[in-house]
Amino acid sequence: MDFVDRLLICADCRQEFIFTAGEQLFFLDKQFKNDPKRCKPCKSRRAGMVAAAGAGPAAAGISRTETRTMCSECGIETTVPFKPTQGRPVLCRQCFQAKRAPAIAGAGSISQATAELVAAAANTAAGEHSASPTISETLGAPMQLP
Repeated sequence: MDFVDRLLICADCRQEFIFTAGEQLFFLDKQFKNDPKRCKPCKSRRAGMVAAAGAGPAAAGISRTETRTMCSECGIETTVPFKPTQGRPVLCRQCFQAKRAPAIAGAGSISQATAELVAAAANTAAGEHSASPTISETLGAPMQLP
């Protein structure tokens, strides 16, 4: 498909600008459906206005919901960045981090157990039988198959 430079009218300044064949090929490659609406100076001026206003939801005028509630663990009043739903516990920052810390520490033992199982499987596949623990021994509980 051959592309030819086209003249378009800018939606902001009403001046003509050239939509080059190279730009048309770029739009085709990116699967853009519409032609550009603004000339380069108006487009950069508009981008500058958006960048000057800031970034993120607060810049767009969307405020984050801050809800005052009581912590389900320690009972102190706290604010959370969401609207709590009934029946779900709400934790303050300290309780949330305390509850999260054991889970992160426990992940190390799980990855260690996984590494031991992978090593045992590799040894078995290679024909070696070692005194490596079985899956149920590694996990500490007998396996229940469905």
